[in-house]
Order: sequence, then C-alpha cells, then structure tokens
Amino acid sequence: MLVRDAMSTVVLTIGPAHTLRQAAALMSARRIGAAVVHDPDAGGIGILTERDILNSVGLGQSPDTEHAHAHTTTDVVFAAPSWTLEEAARAMTHGGFRHLIVLDGGEVAGIVSVRDIIRCWTPAPRRAEQVSV
Repeated sequence: MLVRDAMSTVVLTIGPAHTLRQAAALMSARRIGAAVVHDPDAGGIGILTERDILNSVGLGQSPDTEHAHAHTTTDVVFAAPSWTLEEAARAMTHGGFRHLIVLDGGEVAGIVSVRDIIRCWTPAPRRAEQVSV
C-alpha cells in the first residue's frame, strides 16, 4: 500500500503569525494533530504539531502571544505519494515524528500520520452479527 492510499488530502495550512491558541483551535476543530505552516520568508513549508504546542505551554509560554513561526519545524522530511507505507513508517521512526507532509510536484498533496498508517495495516473490526428474536 502506498502513501497516497493512506494520506489525508484535506490539509490545514496556517501562516507564521497565527498564535498557538489560534492554531490549536483550528487543529482541534478539525480533529487533526498537525498543520502545514506556509512561511515564504523562512524557506517555505514547515509543520506545527500538537506536540510543539504542548511543549510551548509546558514551558510556561502563553499560547496567546507565541506565534507559529517560533515553534514550526522547518527541517521537514517530506514524503512522496508513491512511497510505500513501510518507507513512510521508517522515516517517521528514524526521525522521531508522527506526521509527514506529502509533496507531489513540489506542492503539498496531503499529510500522512502514524494513525493513518495503522488504520491501513489493521483490519477493520468485524461487525457483530445481528440476532433476530
């Protein structure tokens, strides 16, 4: 199975000036764990994850005054849609992260997470047979 089969194609993209609270609210509303940060002044594409927000708050920083650009990972490992899920899982394990931005032709095509991969690798639970009385 390939990354294109597992990735989410609806991607939250935010700007570097978003506060961490704004980013957290957007991520929470969409029930996702990462946002792509588009910052042309800092090299283009980065990623902000729930862990980045948690680390900031854990340090006592205010989510209302801290901005995404200060917490964005910019040395991102990108995946291709044609990667196998094994390649994606290996990259995540090696890098110690849970999300990969998927690029296709230099453009963001999606995000694949550990959860996406697990869903593909785990068989769907069987539905309980209904018993008529």
